[in-house]
Amino acid sequence: MTNLLWPGDHRAGEHLTDQTVLRAMVAVESAWLSALAAAGLAPADAAGADLSNLVDHQDIETLAVAAEDSGNPVVALVELLRRRAKPSIGPWIHRGLTSQDVVDTALMMGVRDVADELRMQLRDQVSALAALANTHRATPMVARTLTQQAAPTTFGAKVAGWCTGLVDAYERLGGLTTPIQVGGAVGTWSATTELAALLTDAADPPEVAERVVHSAAAALGLAVRTPWHTARTPVTAATDAFLACTDSWGRIASDVVVLVRPEIGELSEPAAEQRGGSSSMPHKRNPVLSILIRRAALCAPQLAATLHTAAALANDERPDGAWHAEWDTLRTLTRRTVVAGSQCGELLAGLAVHAPRMAENLSAANVLGEQQVIAELAGKPPSPTYFGAVDRLIDESLGRAERVVGKRSSGP
Repeated sequence: MTNLLWPGDHRAGEHLTDQTVLRAMVAVESAWLSALAAAGLAPADAAGADLSNLVDHQDIETLAVAAEDSGNPVVALVELLRRRAKPSIGPWIHRGLTSQDVVDTALMMGVRDVADELRMQLRDQVSALAALANTHRATPMVARTLTQQAAPTTFGAKVAGWCTGLVDAYERLGGLTTPIQVGGAVGTWSATTELAALLTDAADPPEVAERVVHSAAAALGLAVRTPWHTARTPVTAATDAFLACTDSWGRIASDVVVLVRPEIGELSEPAAEQRGGSSSMPHKRNPVLSILIRRAALCAPQLAATLHTAAALANDERPDGAWHAEWDTLRTLTRRTVVAGSQCGELLAGLAVHAPRMAENLSAANVLGEQQVIAELAGKPPSPTYFGAVDRLIDESLGRAERVVGKRSSGP
């Protein structure tokens, strides 16, 4: 995909592009047909069905236009697959499914792949921050609260705070489940159960239906869950996991855009040819990576709000509009999250730390007022430094990081 108005969109690659979503929907139909055949609910020659050769990228525009007639792309897709499949299996395609099953399951496949990539991104970032925090655990700088110089700290302590946020996001992703959606017309497995009752001698047709669901889920690499046509927790859980990522990256970028200001000069973004240039002011080098990461962090909550609102308004046994509002919103959120993660990874890998400038800014600041008040209360001279428990706190952050990356940097 390309997007002139969302610079960096190419970093998301093929995640949830039209082509990827179409492949996923066909994979769902293939896995389901094969599972039906394995259970004796479809012709034997449908076993191991792979319908992917029946469509190509040239079908996307036709399916997209036809989707307006039914409100979703599955109706036209099923018609196309049945028409192009061999006659012995064509009529059995999609039996027991409904359009929402196919769309939701395909989107869950996309969410799973995005979550896998985000976990890799976060592991690399946590590793980079753990090393940076350890290197600069004693690098003094001035802390700032409510935009004002506040008290001494170390850059290592600041980085450890960044790292904690990324570990939180990683753990949220680690608990994410991406389930198959199979409910049939109204979420009761009615068609699959009926096929089992009519075509087999099973004493418990619903058990056969459940077995088919498990088989299809295994083929697609998804978890099993009872139908969730109007219980949209899988969508909102993914939404919240992605939002935890953009929140954490946004926090880092917000610090960086302050500290790279020329009048502060404590950090610099990675240098790259042409990056950060201005169309009218050649002397400028804008912190573009941080700006674009902040952009994603600012926009993501509104996308999440749409998805949560859709979940809250998912009425009856199939939502009328709320479900439809999810598709492109979820696609947009996932792609933008991947983009921001890629940009933050590049930012952290090449972040330049100007320790002398940090020390200079600290020495020029009058930020020991709290320490002096405490010393007067105690009736004793103040301590030589006022860095508190930074080493202990950094060690705590590095301990959590170790559980993510499996390796800990030892302190001095």
